[in-house]
Amino acid sequence: MRSNPVKQALKEGKTVLGTSYGQLRDPEITRLLKAAGFDYAYLDGEHGGFGIETIQNICRIGDLCGLTIFTRVANMTYEMIARALDCGSDGIIFPRVESPELLEQAVSWCKFPPAGVRGFGLTVMQANYEAVTIPQMIAHRNENGMIILQIETVKALEAREELLSVPGLDVVMVGPVDLSISLGIPGEFEHPRFIDAIDKIRDTCNAKDIAPGIQCRGVALSKFCRDRGFRFLGTSNEWNLLLEKAKETVAALR
Repeated sequence: MRSNPVKQALKEGKTVLGTSYGQLRDPEITRLLKAAGFDYAYLDGEHGGFGIETIQNICRIGDLCGLTIFTRVANMTYEMIARALDCGSDGIIFPRVESPELLEQAVSWCKFPPAGVRGFGLTVMQANYEAVTIPQMIAHRNENGMIILQIETVKALEAREELLSVPGLDVVMVGPVDLSISLGIPGEFEHPRFIDAIDKIRDTCNAKDIAPGIQCRGVALSKFCRDRGFRFLGTSNEWNLLLEKAKETVAALR
């Protein structure tokens, strides 16, 4: 069974690079992103159009080519979380987190007993057809799975101490657009209030030994956040990366 290199790298204090993936259904994009050098991609089940079959196909390809795949679920429900994990997701991203009680319950849905309450439905496919026992698979999945929460509102920002005290969290990923909207400064990522907010989140993460992360739309904001200590660094998405390169190529030849 493959270990989770992203989780290991973050434990070692390294920075990992990823992107969002939620519109173009061809699983070959998974291999393309790996070849480009990304450490992870997350499947956007909140805003994208992927169904569970597409998530399963992409997770399988990710496992085979070595790209770590996370799934951002549309809602924090047991069904969505368990099915994404059973499809092979290396972890779950929880959007719009504001309630510590719901977060604690959702974390328990990601872990097999005794660490949580996740039901066991894995098969030899999820173990790459290796001859492993159920206890071995449980231990491996509990150890290598990742839990990532998003802070996207002022309410969550103000509750960050309580939210980040919930056991089992690996990463906090800022949603900069929604956070800026909640702050009353939509899209103003250089605004002092926005910078102060993400710095507070970063500091709380570091104090609790949780990796600070962010998903940015472009390279400039990603560099800015990387230089401020964000280590789970998402940039752009699969369709925008294609569009940007296509525009660059056409402009160079006109």
